[in-house]
Amino acid sequence: MKKLILIILMIVSFQIVQAQSTFILIRHAEKDTSNKGSTTMNANPPLSQKGKERAKKLADVLNTYTINEIYSTNFIRTANTVTPLAIKNNIQIKFYNHKKLVEFANQLLLEKNKTIVIAGHNTTTPALTNLLLKQNKFTALKETEYDKIFIVSINNMEATVKVIEY
Repeated sequence: MKKLILIILMIVSFQIVQAQSTFILIRHAEKDTSNKGSTTMNANPPLSQKGKERAKKLADVLNTYTINEIYSTNFIRTANTVTPLAIKNNIQIKFYNHKKLVEFANQLLLEKNKTIVIAGHNTTTPALTNLLLKQNKFTALKETEYDKIFIVSINNMEATVKVIEY
């Protein structure tokens, strides 16, 4: 009986130790603002040439990760930012509602043992990072800031974040 209890405890503790999730949050790459009205809140511009290059670079920067899922808001620029990564990893992009970040964060926090990439915007990416961390640590990115990657790791309910530039 003692051996059985010991084995069960070892299995449970091993699963707890292994329950790590990694969330890689990025803002979309540079958007093409050359068309009239492309900077308004309702606009849905594609990526600029520089943005397309950054999207390709993202796929290279994240090549050390085994990515399980990729999420994007339903905008051309966010989806196009993660498209090279999705193609490289043979993953279909899933869409989330950027107006329901709390619900989306709660959904993500249920995921275990996965690495998930999430593309958002200058306001939603830091906000979602804060929700995953359960801290108010980051503010909106500058309108001209496209090079930050927020890597949130959650291990045994403890969240840490690393911010890198690419």
